Amino acid sequence: MVLRSRCKFGPVLVLFQLGYVALLLLCVTHLRFARAETKTVVQKDAEFDVTYNDTVTSDNQTIYAFNHTVSRNKGVRVTVDVLSEGAESSPILFVVRQKQAVLSFQVPLILRGLYQRKYPYAHVGRTLCQPPTRTLTETQYFFVDVSTLSSLGTHYQLRISRVDSFTLHTDKKFSFTASPSQPQYFKYVFPDGVDTAIVKVNSEMTFPCSVMSIQDIQCPVYDLDNNVAFIGMYQTMTKTAAITVQRKDFPSNSFYVVVVVKTEDEACGGPLRFYPLRPDELIDAGNRSKTLDVVVSPAINSDVYVMGMLFCLGIFLSFYLLTFLVACVENKRSVDRVTVVYSKYIISYTLLFPLSERSLESVTGRSRQESLSSIEEDDYDTLADIDSDKNIVRTKKYLCVSDLARKDKRVLSKKYQIYFWNIATIGVFYALPVIQLVITYQTVVNVTGNQDICYYNFLCAHPLGNLSAFNNILSNLGYVMLGLLFLLIVLQRDIIHSRALDRNDLNALECGIPKHFGLFYAMGTALMMEGLLSACYHVCPNYTNFQFDTSFMYMIAGLCVLKLYQKRHPDINASAYTAYACLAAVIFFSVLGVVFGKGNMVFWIVFSVLHILATMLLSTQLYYMGRWRLDSGILRRIVYVIYTDCIRQCSGPIVDNSSLTYIVWLLFCLSRAAYGLLKTPNDFASYLLAIAICNLLLYFAFYIIMKLRSGERIQCMAMVCILFTAVVWGFALFFFFQGLSTWQKTPAESREHNRDCIVLSFFDDHDIWHFLSSIAMFGSFLVLLTMDDDLDNVQRDKIFVF
Repeated sequence: MVLRSRCKFGPVLVLFQLGYVALLLLCVTHLRFARAETKTVVQKDAEFDVTYNDTVTSDNQTIYAFNHTVSRNKGVRVTVDVLSEGAESSPILFVVRQKQAVLSFQVPLILRGLYQRKYPYAHVGRTLCQPPTRTLTETQYFFVDVSTLSSLGTHYQLRISRVDSFTLHTDKKFSFTASPSQPQYFKYVFPDGVDTAIVKVNSEMTFPCSVMSIQDIQCPVYDLDNNVAFIGMYQTMTKTAAITVQRKDFPSNSFYVVVVVKTEDEACGGPLRFYPLRPDELIDAGNRSKTLDVVVSPAINSDVYVMGMLFCLGIFLSFYLLTFLVACVENKRSVDRVTVVYSKYIISYTLLFPLSERSLESVTGRSRQESLSSIEEDDYDTLADIDSDKNIVRTKKYLCVSDLARKDKRVLSKKYQIYFWNIATIGVFYALPVIQLVITYQTVVNVTGNQDICYYNFLCAHPLGNLSAFNNILSNLGYVMLGLLFLLIVLQRDIIHSRALDRNDLNALECGIPKHFGLFYAMGTALMMEGLLSACYHVCPNYTNFQFDTSFMYMIAGLCVLKLYQKRHPDINASAYTAYACLAAVIFFSVLGVVFGKGNMVFWIVFSVLHILATMLLSTQLYYMGRWRLDSGILRRIVYVIYTDCIRQCSGPIVDNSSLTYIVWLLFCLSRAAYGLLKTPNDFASYLLAIAICNLLLYFAFYIIMKLRSGERIQCMAMVCILFTAVVWGFALFFFFQGLSTWQKTPAESREHNRDCIVLSFFDDHDIWHFLSSIAMFGSFLVLLTMDDDLDNVQRDKIFVF
C-alpha cells in the first residue's frame, strides 16, 4: 500500500520541486538586477603623467577618459599598482578601450610557470597598441575602466604617460628595463633603401630569462609570458638575441620589437625551482627586473650575396684550374720520359744486333749464373708449398707485398668496386629522407616563428628565400666540388692504369703497390655526400639531427683506414659488406649516445666494454692477418701463447714493429674508454668521431714512419700535399673550436656564443671551417693517392708489408 501511494503522488512531488527551483532562480535574477541598478559608475576626465590614487569596490566603477593626440613616433603606457593586501582573491579588472583595439588585464596579474605554478604581480605596466593612422598625428579618445567584485574595496594607483622613445632609429642603441609584469615593445620603420634589418637585444645580466619577439603592426600586441609565442618570430635569451627581419614579410614596412621577461628561468637553462605544495599555491616571484638594450642595423644587401657566392665558387674552381695545370705538366714529363726510354731502347737494340748468337748466349748464361749466385738461401722459404698455402706465406718473418697480392686482379677490382656502388646506394637512401626532414624543420620554423628550434649563429645568419642561414649552406659547396674533382683525378689514374694493363706493361703488372681504385671512388663519393648532408644539417642545426652532419665523417675516416691497410694488404682487406656493417654499428651507437648517453653511466659502461672488445678483436685480426678463428678454444689458445711466449721464454717476448704498433693502439683505445667512463662527455657524437679521427691519424703516422724506415722515399708532389694538408688542417681546427653555437645547451645559452661575420660580411668562423676542412680532406685524399708513387718502378717482392 505504501509503495502504491508513493507511485501515485510521485509526479506531483516532481512538479513541486521544479516550481521551487524556478522560483529560486527568479529571486536570484531579481536581486542581481536590483544590485546592478544600485552600482555607481563614475567617469573622470583624466590627464597624462598624473598619478591617480583611488579605491574601487563592487558597488562602483570608475572610467578615466583621456583625450589623446596619436603620433606615429610616440606611444602610450599604462602603469598600475595595487596597494591593498589580499587582493589576489578579488583582483581589479582594467579595460582600456581604444579605437580599433581593447586591452584588458587584471591586477594582481597572475602568470603561470612550469607545472602550473602561479606568480602574482601587484605592479603592472603595459604599452598601448598604436592603431594605424592616415596622418602623422590624429586626435583620439580612449577610456580606462576600473572595476572589481571585492565588496571591501581595493586601493590602487593609476598613471598614464607618453613614451617619447617609442620608435627605434637605425644603428642607435636604446636601453630600457623590463619585468614579467612590465613588458616593453618598440616600433621600427624600414627606411628607404633598407630591405633587411637585424634586430639585436643585449643585456649584461644572464638571468632572468627573457624573450625577444618580432610582431607585425597590429592589435593586440602579445607581450606577456603566456602569449608572446602566439604570433611573429621569437627567441629566448640570456645575454643576447638577434633576429634578421625582411621588409617583404611586413606589409606596413614596420614591425614591433617586443621584449618579455619570463616568470621562470628553465627555458634558458636556469635552476628549477621548488614544486608548489598545492595546485593553487601562489609563489613570490621576487625581483625579476632586467636591463636591456636594443639596436636595429641594416643587414647585407643583394650585392654581398653575389660577392659571397662568387667568392665561394672562385676558391674551389681555382683547384680545378690548378689540377689541370699540374696534369698538363705531368703529362709533358711522361711524354718526355717515354721518349727517352724509347731512344735508349733503340740504341741498345742497335748495339746488340751485330752480336752473334753465341756471344749473346754467353752473356745471357753469365748473367743468369751471377743472378743465381747472388741469392742467399735465407732469402726464401724452402718449403714446397710456400707459393700455394697462404697460411705458410704469412708465417714468414718479413712479408712483401707480392706475398699478399696473389689473388686475381679482376676479382679484386670487382671486390673493391662494391665499396663505391654500396656507398652511392647508401647515400641516396640516406639523403632523401634527410632532405625531406630538414625541409619540414625549416617550414615549422617559418610557420611558428619559434627560432629556438634551430641553433644558428644568429649574428651572421643571412636568409635567402625560405632558408634562414643561407651562408652556412653555401659554404658546404667545397665538399661537393672537391669530392667531384677527386673522382675525376682517380678516374684519370684508373684509365691510365687500365691502358697499361691492356698493353701488358711489366711495371703495371709486377711493380708498385697494386692499384685498386674502388676505395678511392668511395672516398670521393663520401666527401660529396658529407657536403650534401652537412648542408642539410645547417638548414636547421639542432639536437635531433646532428648525426646528419657526422655520419659520413665516420664513413670517410673508416674508408681512409681501409685504404691505408689495403695498400700493403690487398688480398686480405675487409669486404665492403663487412666494412659498412661495422660503420653502421658505429653510427647506431652514435645515435644511442646522443639520445641516452648524457649522464647515463650504464650506457657508458656498456659502450666502453664493447669498445674494448671490438678493439681487441680488430687488433688480433690485423696482427694475425686474418689467420685466426673465434671459437670455443680461443681462451685456451690465448693462455697457451702467453705461457710459451712470455713465461717459458727466458729472453722475453720479441716485440717487432707490428706488435709495438698494436700495443700503442690498444693503450690509446683503453685510455679513450677510461676517459669516457670518467668524464662522460655530453657530446657523444663528437667524442666518437674524435676516436675515429685519432685512430686514422695514428695509423697514418705509423704508415709514414714505417715507409721511411723501409728505405722508401716520398716524392715531391706527395710531400707538398702532406705539408699543405697539415697546415690547412691546423687552421681549420682553429676555426672549428671557436664554437659559435652548441646544441648541448639551451637555445638561449647557445646564443651567448654567437659572433659577427668575419669574411665579406657574409661568412662566419664556421663557414671558414667548412672551406678549410673541405680543402684539407681533399688534400688528405691526394696524400693517400700519391704517397706511394715512388714505388711504381719497384718490384713487389721488394716492397715490405707493415
